[in-house]
Amino acid sequence: MKNIFDQKESEEVIDRINKLTSETKSSWGKMNVAQMLAHCNVVYELVYEDKHPKPGGIKKLVIKLFAKPIVVGEKPYKKNGMTAPQFVIADSREFEKEKTRLVNYILKTQELGREHFNNKESHSFGPLSDKEWNTMFYKHLDHHLIQFGV
Repeated sequence: MKNIFDQKESEEVIDRINKLTSETKSSWGKMNVAQMLAHCNVVYELVYEDKHPKPGGIKKLVIKLFAKPIVVGEKPYKKNGMTAPQFVIADSREFEKEKTRLVNYILKTQELGREHFNNKESHSFGPLSDKEWNTMFYKHLDHHLIQFGV
């Protein structure tokens, strides 16, 4: 697993994002490239913005028991896998706007660094180690960048 907190490796991810165009087609799935970028932004919105309600009670427990191992584990995501409702992007999005947002989130995350995230409370999973944060950030981006051929 590459280290999204490492400047060189985060720049490699940004270079892959910069190879996308508004016309880039996916190898699988329903999202277009702008929707995919917006979808990837949700991970960072959950960290940096207060726009998604936090799960509580039994819902949070179920998420921690079933989704957390998939999201922060090293096993790659399956193609056409299920996604949480807040990650579903069904409306149209502006490619350049979503791309800029994603690049800025990656840069912010890299600049804050591994130490900032170690034992930081996540939106849905409780405290995560810096390794779990890295896996969540990088694995999701890599999955979707592969989906769009970069």
